[in-house]
Amino acid sequence: MDSERESSPYTREQTCLTASEKIASLFQPDTLLSAQYFDDRRRKAPLEPVKRLMLAILEDAINCFQDNHRARCGKSKRLFDEAREWIFGVSDWVFGFENICSALGFEPQYIRAGLLRWKEKELAKHPSAGLWKKQRSASGKKHLPKVVRAA
Repeated sequence: MDSERESSPYTREQTCLTASEKIASLFQPDTLLSAQYFDDRRRKAPLEPVKRLMLAILEDAINCFQDNHRARCGKSKRLFDEAREWIFGVSDWVFGFENICSALGFEPQYIRAGLLRWKEKELAKHPSAGLWKKQRSASGKKHLPKVVRAA
């Protein structure tokens, strides 16, 4: 066997690799063009499936909050209330707002503050978006709603 090594064109002196280095080299990737490298990086989405789900939940909650912020009744009001409760509530649930933000690398308080600023600006743009208050007469009958501006 020693005679085979010495007669082999790939002796230890020529390759300068130990047996373990040769084995390790079998598992190393071949040389790639930069385009191939970046295609591979794009294919492996930076977000794994659970994080994509978390991002979809966060986006849906923000959309429900923004799309229904002026709703006064019905399904739109319910969607807004649920989104507001989820965003501004405190929960240790794995899919709670703070846990999702942490998993995605967002600061929960920053997003909350941004949504509150956005809502204030939107309400300032639409003065008719004040609170509706039902009035009752002395006899107890309901009258048409009266717009009361939010303080």
